[in-house]
Amino acid sequence: MASRASSEAAASPAPARIPELPGLGTTWYRRGPRYWLRRTVNALFLLTVLAFFCYIALVLYSGAPRTYLPRGVRTGWDVTQAVASCVTLVWGWTKQRRSHREALLAPPSPGRVAGARRDGKRRVPGLVALGRGLLLLAAPLMPMLAAWCVGWFLALLTVREYPTEVGARRWLEAQTGRSGTS
Repeated sequence: MASRASSEAAASPAPARIPELPGLGTTWYRRGPRYWLRRTVNALFLLTVLAFFCYIALVLYSGAPRTYLPRGVRTGWDVTQAVASCVTLVWGWTKQRRSHREALLAPPSPGRVAGARRDGKRRVPGLVALGRGLLLLAAPLMPMLAAWCVGWFLALLTVREYPTEVGARRWLEAQTGRSGTS
């Protein structure tokens, strides 16, 4: 004979498990100190990678054929690169903010996030070598590409909430039938 507590437990639905999000784990649910620590560590890591990328871009640019240009043309080329880099920085920021706004309208569910992450891990080895070759060809454009990446990542790092968090929160609410805590 089953006890009353065990029969009530069998009748009630199992609580939904808080899904883990890439880079945030389950800390996104409570948004406490651990959450902000993880976001800060992620941001510092990304900013370090960006700084290294910008350094490499400038080294490639300074070693590019610009050194063979006459002094006056080189100055004009450098000014053009600086202006173009400022424009692409703003373009990267704007692109990321628009993408973020669109992603908040239809945030991904935890299952879609995991699927996209799995798909992103599949690589074709030949594309890596092709990418390195294109990198050398694109050396004169590297400062602009680096500026675009800086704008894009800074916009990504300065949002209040990621679309994956919104999607996971909505998924969790649908599973439990109640709203989550923020």
